[in-house]
Amino acid sequence: MSEFWLISAPGDKENLQALERMNTVTSKSNLSYNTKFAIPDFKVGTLDSLVGLSDELGKLDTFAESLIKRMTQSVVDVMEDSKGKVQENLLANGVDLTSFVTHFEWDMAKYPAKQPLVSVVDTLAKQLTQIETDLKSRIASYNVLKTNLENLEKKSTGNLFTRTLSDIVSKEDFVLDSEYLITLLVIVPKSSYAQWQKTYESLSDMVVPRSTKLIAEDNEGGLFTVTLFRKVINDFKVKAKENKFTVREFYYDEKEIKREREEMTRLLSDKKQQYGPLLRWLKVNFSEAFIAWIHIKALRVFVESVLRYGLPVNFQAVLLQPHKKSATKRLREVLNSVFRHLDEVAAASILDASVEIPGLQLSNQDYFPYVYFHIDLSLLD
Repeated sequence: MSEFWLISAPGDKENLQALERMNTVTSKSNLSYNTKFAIPDFKVGTLDSLVGLSDELGKLDTFAESLIKRMTQSVVDVMEDSKGKVQENLLANGVDLTSFVTHFEWDMAKYPAKQPLVSVVDTLAKQLTQIETDLKSRIASYNVLKTNLENLEKKSTGNLFTRTLSDIVSKEDFVLDSEYLITLLVIVPKSSYAQWQKTYESLSDMVVPRSTKLIAEDNEGGLFTVTLFRKVINDFKVKAKENKFTVREFYYDEKEIKREREEMTRLLSDKKQQYGPLLRWLKVNFSEAFIAWIHIKALRVFVESVLRYGLPVNFQAVLLQPHKKSATKRLREVLNSVFRHLDEVAAASILDASVEIPGLQLSNQDYFPYVYFHIDLSLLD
């Protein structure tokens, strides 16, 4: 499973023994894989400042997770036909995400622990905000290019009624630069080919004999040329419609066709040129955002542990990786049982959801006797 529970308990003898009991029970029951989660000693500051940071870190946590999801989706969108290789590009510090989380070490160079906590949080917030700003700009630019290219490609697909004809026809298919004659393109149902050949010359006056030629087909019909005098165009269109032949409004313009082809070539070239740099930027900055996110989780554990357990700072953080989705309920019961002494009233409420305690509104989704945070990497699959 790519799900982690990050918890902490006071670091006194009683609770270290409780952690040992938890490790023993979860190991014997094959409930989870547990590792210590190292968090440096930060400058605590005042309790009032920690309360403010607790709220700010909660919002920053949500923002970071949202940003990582968007970056993951951007990698999926950019890679298009190589979606099976997306996970190869979603790394943190060059390793897979699970390995990074389970071997987490605080980056002292990026986020010096000796700085005030508010400064560390500010650094993380500015970093993530800058990544989001750059992401929006880069993806918007790439999407405009991609949309323009898709619109052109759509013109080259579809049936003969809707698709562009510039890549089908050639100069030799038309009578050009004639004051009197013009070549039209007519879509004929496959079942009516014989009828077309028999009748096209007589659909109106002034149709050039033996001037028709099949130049393209799709599943429904074929595209035929026919040459006639300009002055009978309208009459020919009416008669063609009566016979279920459709005249496509197309007049050969060599400059326009050349422009379309050059535009397609340019867009393909631009997309190819942007693909590599954009994917590299996404890989690098996904890593940075993910690393920042796990640092935020560590900060939240520190702040909440100090607020919950008091001073001096003394707690032990542990990372649990549940082995099976079906085992999470049992794992939760073990944790609540082992640490119920940290908050007897809350633990009783959680362990027996049927018991209502007047004045106490608790949910096992938002409160536990111990400090708890969730890391769900399946959101990035």
